[in-house]
Amino acid sequence: MFRFDNVGLRYGMGPEILRDLNFRIGPRSFQYLTGPSGAGKSSLLRLLFLSIQPTRGLISVFGRDASTLRHNDLPRLRRRIGVVFQDFRLLDHLTTYENVALALRVVGKPEQRYRSDVLELLNWVGLGDRINAYPPVLSGGEKQRAAIARAVIGHPEILLADEPTGNVDPPLARRLLRLFVELNRLGTSVVIATHDTDLMRQFPARTLALEDGRLNVHD
Repeated sequence: MFRFDNVGLRYGMGPEILRDLNFRIGPRSFQYLTGPSGAGKSSLLRLLFLSIQPTRGLISVFGRDASTLRHNDLPRLRRRIGVVFQDFRLLDHLTTYENVALALRVVGKPEQRYRSDVLELLNWVGLGDRINAYPPVLSGGEKQRAAIARAVIGHPEILLADEPTGNVDPPLARRLLRLFVELNRLGTSVVIATHDTDLMRQFPARTLALEDGRLNVHD
């Protein structure tokens, strides 16, 4: 699904913050992305989401060279990727329900076909009583859960999650991780950037460890 060959990344004229990355993310795989603050985890997720291009090297996405993609190709490819951003990126003028349902609405799916799925998922993540609330009145943990629900509602082929359990308590963090594990069981590849070593011990998986801009893979 994704292949990185000798990938390097720098911003402007600064030093490379990612260098010589060589790894694969295969179908139905599950992996953690770890590393200290400032190691480049969010930048690596941005490369995976096609929001930035590498400075050098080759990234292959769903069998295509990312450097040859046209601007018009990106929306279609990104619909195959679910993303949980660290800053949530919910739309303040939409309710919780509308934020989660938006990805289905923009592809033309009629509401009667997805309403029950959205409500079931919101109940599962503990937001069943907040479906009509707007993001400005939600807590950080509630926004986090809404962002997760929005990312997974369309059953993406790959899910990228940037610290998805960072704003919730440990029991809910375990529950949310079980959602990711179940999504993976149903066929979605999952990449979770996290510092939570307790969760990683409870749900062992392949680890992509970033340090000093380089990546070590522990299967």
